[in-house]
Parts: sequence; structure tokens; C-alpha cells
Amino acid sequence: MAIKIWLGTVRQWHWISSALCLVGMLLFALTGITLNHAAQIQAKPQVISQETQAPDAIWQNLVSPAESKAPLPDDLAKWLADELNIYAQDRLVEWDDEEIYVSLPRPGGDAWLTLDRTNGAVFYESTDRGWISYFNDLHKGRNTGSVWFWFIDVFAAACVVFCITGLILLYRHAGSRPTTWPLVGLGLVVPLLLALLFIH
Repeated sequence: MAIKIWLGTVRQWHWISSALCLVGMLLFALTGITLNHAAQIQAKPQVISQETQAPDAIWQNLVSPAESKAPLPDDLAKWLADELNIYAQDRLVEWDDEEIYVSLPRPGGDAWLTLDRTNGAVFYESTDRGWISYFNDLHKGRNTGSVWFWFIDVFAAACVVFCITGLILLYRHAGSRPTTWPLVGLGLVVPLLLALLFIH
């Protein structure tokens, strides 16, 4: 009786973890292919540039921080968000006597902004490398922030549960399916041999 309950629990964990992992595994498998063929997949980056002028009341009252890298003042960050849809609040930006430089990397693209401290001129440039690049960066966790960082960890843990419970179920049914362990062994031996023989 206890074995049946235990096996039922394993099956439950297996199907729950498979449901949680389904979309993520498809995403990571497909982007594994696109990353492996990145040289063959040509992307045409789209670059957008904007030039504008910061209000005098903002740029003329800028005070250099003690460190060379520090967040933007609240009024400047709010103006950038309201006027240019640029969200730089709490980012560490580079300050010097003549310029403020804001780096704005993101999945699938990049952006940067400068503010000339001598005249208030603002220059913004954004590069979009397309959807494939976006999903490739999600795969790598590149410039994705802390929420996606933790999602990858939780997703990986769910995949481990899925694999371990699957292995237990394979063990349970291997007696009636004689090809089970040869196939499992093949899944281990093939990548191991490829790594030993062809990766130097």
C-alpha cells in the first residue's frame, strides 16, 4: 500500500513538473538551436537615434556625486521617463565634468544616452536586433534583470524534479520494457563520446 502511495506521489510530481516546464523547455530547446546556428541566422539591427534638450532647471542644477558611478537625480530620471520613455531610475550611470553617460542594455538590443553637462543636449540611441536575438538573450539570461534570473533558477529546479521523477518511473516500468536502460545508457554515452572525441 505504501509503495502505491509513493508511486502515485512520484507520478503527481512528474506531471506537475512537466506541466510547469513545458513552455520553458520548448523555449530553451528552440533557442538552443538558434544559438547553435547564430552565424547562419542573419539579423539586421534597427537603430533609432533621438536628440533633444533637457530643461534648464534640470541640467543647470546637476551636482556631481562623490563617486564616478551613481544614479541619476530623481527629476532628471522622471523627465527622461515622461519625455522619452527612457527608464533609468536607480541605474548606476557614469558621471564626469562634461557628460553623463547612461548604458541601457536589454534582451535583443542595446541603448545608451548621453547628457552634455555644458549645454543640456541629450542624445539617445537604441539598437533592436530582432525577436530571435531577444529570445536568445532570454536563454542566456543576458541583461534580463533579477526577476528573470530567479525564474531560470526555479525553472531549472522544476526540470530537475521532472527528470528525477521520470527516472524513477522508468525504473518502475523497466521490467516490462527491455529497451529502457539501453536507451538511457545511449543518452549518456553518445554526448560523452562526442565530447571526448570531437571537443578539444
